[in-house]
Parts: sequence; structure tokens; C-alpha cells
Amino acid sequence: MHTMAATILGLLFLIVIQSWVRSYIKSKQYHLPPAVPGLPIFGNAFQIPALQQGPWAKKLAEQYGEITANDLLERRAAIYASRPPFPMTQGIMSGGSRIVLMPYNEQWRTLRKVMHQILSVAKLYMPFEDLESKQLLWDYLEQPDRWWSANGRYANSVIMSVIFGRRSQLDDPDVVELFETLELFLENQQPGVNIVDAFPVLDRLPKRLQWWRPRGERIFEKTRKVYLREEERMKRKIKEGTQKECFGTAFLDAKEVSRMTETQRLFVFGTLMEAGSDTSRVTLGQIIAGAATYPDWIQQARAELDEVCGNNAERLPQWEDRERLPYITAVVKEGFRWRPNIAEIGAPTMLTKDDEYEGYKFPAGTVFTWNAWAIALDPREYKDPERFWPDRFLNEDLSNPLKGHWAFGPGKWNDCFFVYKS
Repeated sequence: MHTMAATILGLLFLIVIQSWVRSYIKSKQYHLPPAVPGLPIFGNAFQIPALQQGPWAKKLAEQYGEITANDLLERRAAIYASRPPFPMTQGIMSGGSRIVLMPYNEQWRTLRKVMHQILSVAKLYMPFEDLESKQLLWDYLEQPDRWWSANGRYANSVIMSVIFGRRSQLDDPDVVELFETLELFLENQQPGVNIVDAFPVLDRLPKRLQWWRPRGERIFEKTRKVYLREEERMKRKIKEGTQKECFGTAFLDAKEVSRMTETQRLFVFGTLMEAGSDTSRVTLGQIIAGAATYPDWIQQARAELDEVCGNNAERLPQWEDRERLPYITAVVKEGFRWRPNIAEIGAPTMLTKDDEYEGYKFPAGTVFTWNAWAIALDPREYKDPERFWPDRFLNEDLSNPLKGHWAFGPGKWNDCFFVYKS
């Protein structure tokens, strides 16, 4: 036992030192921006807090300045849009098939093409959103103390209707299990949780010495089981002739899908289920929090709804009313801006070839991210940025889809300030 531990520690030491030496040599060859002081060898890997990452990163941005996210991650997306390796969360837990962590390669382009072709017809999905919003209001009225669960059911039911043609119920055990797998992924994706994701070079250890692998494989099997259950349910309905047309039926018919492995196919379904279930749920929660914290805007929103739909709620708003509800649109935009809800410091992207920007030189392999909170709460851009105030968008910004909305990220992954040495 002691011999095994000594072997592992020895290998770890050699691998980490080798990685550090390479990084040190590169830092001398390239001109990088001022770095946040970190630990020897480990850098900033263990400095990012588990909670409140947005406020933490915003303070650092104020101290160390900025690099323009738009210039790099948008205009130069062709070389800044890849992903760094994540041996645990992508390689083991996701079988290398979770598109959100996939490097920018042919597999990513194929998956994105198929998904875009099917999902881009937005009007096909409006009836689902309309139906589920009515159910959400009913759940609020009947069980107001379960508003958070109702938000989750709403978001999940919309995306499940789109993908599989079936609705979700408030206490659906399948939905509960899906959110459990999502939480496992998000927890493990946090900086510093998995040492091999912080230092991918450790993936070179023999598999029997990778102590993190058994846990990752258990999470993969649990996740795969959740995804497979939904696909098998849909295939069973197709065979019975009772399946509604949906993304899943069109996806299985796509010629590109026949060349995919089961894992690749399942993680397309899974990624959409998780992304659709979580983003809307959190955004609704943020708007409710904004109403509770800064309630002064609620009366104006109510007045606009009354004007369009009748003083006694004679009807609910329809999609056709959107142009007549600019304040409601502003409320939604402010919900996105006020608290960027997906990744407070942004999902990392990786530079695929050497590049220069304003006198700085970055080597291929440099990892970037965008400071979502610093962008969304920039006092130079937004007056009184900590206040939930929809009125700030009642101008030309109302129709600008990017203004105030960086929560999902720039570039092809749709205040880049962190730059990690490769």
C-alpha cells in the first residue's frame, strides 16, 4: 500500500513539474497580461471560490483591468472558440460527448449542424411554451410555496415537449433524477473540484492510478441511464405509432446520426434536456428575486399587461402581443443582465494557435474565459448596475439581442479577463 502511494506521488510530482517547466518556458517566450498572483506550480487553480464566483471575479477585474471579450471571443472566434481538455467532466463523466465541453472540431460542427437544422424553427415550439406558461401560473396559484419546483417543472416540460413530445408533472421522479445528474455535472465542473481537470496532464497517469476515475464512471452510468430511459420511451412510442413529432424523431432520422455512437447520441438528448431545464428555471428565479428586492417596477409591468390584456386579466398575453409589451421584454432582458445565471465567470475557451492583441502575445493552448458579472454590472455601461431596473432597456437596446445578455457566452458557443497560462 505504501509502495503504491509513493509511486502515485512520485508520478504526480514528475508530471506536474514537467508541466510547470513547459509553462514557465512559454511565459518567457510570450508577453502575457498581468497575472493574478497564485501558488507556485498550481497557479490560480485553488483560489476560485466554490460560491459567489461572480462577485469575486468582478473585484479582480476592477483591480487588474480588462481585455475586450468582443474583440477576442467574438471577432476572433475561429481561433478562440475551442475548449480545453476536461478529462473528468468531459472524458469520463460524459464519455467525451457532451457538446458544451467539446473542442471545436469536426464532431462538434456535425452535432451543431444537425441540432441547428431541427431547433431553429422557433415557431414550432411556441405552443409548448404557451401551454406550459399557463400551467406554471396555475401551479403558482395552487401551491405558491413550491414556486421554485414549479419553475423547474415549467422549464423541463417545455424542453421535454420539444425533444421528446411529452410533458412533465410537478413531482415527476424522472425530472427529479434528471436534475440530480445535472447538479452532479455542475458540481464537478466547478474550478478546483477535480484536480485532473485543473491539470489535464495528470490524465497521463495509468488508469489504475487515477483515483478519480471510479467516481467519474459511476456518474457516467447514472447519467447514461437517465438519458437512455427517455430515448427508449420515445422509440417504444414510435413502434406503437403513438409518438408525436418532435426534435427526437427528426434527430433519429438525420443521416448524420447513423454514424454516431450510442453515447454521442444520448448526450445530444441529455445536453438539450439539461440546458433547457436549468437556464429558464434560474432566469425565472432571478426575475422573482428582482421583484422581491426592487419592487418599484412591478406596477408598471402590471399596467402594461392590463392595457393589452384587460384590467381584470380577461386573457393571458399571446406571442402576437410581444410588440405591444416592450416593458415585459425589458423585464426579461434585465433578468438576464442583473444576475448572469449560467456561469458567473464563463465557461473556458481555448486558443488554437498563437495570437497577438494590443501588444500581448498568447501561445496556442492559452485558456480564456469571460467575466460575466464584470460585464453585466459595469457602472460605465449601466447606471446603478446592482439595481433591478427594466427601464434601462427602454431605448434602442430593447431590440439588441446581445445588449445585457452575455450569460450564455460569446462566440461560437453562444470581459474576457482571465488568461490562464497553458
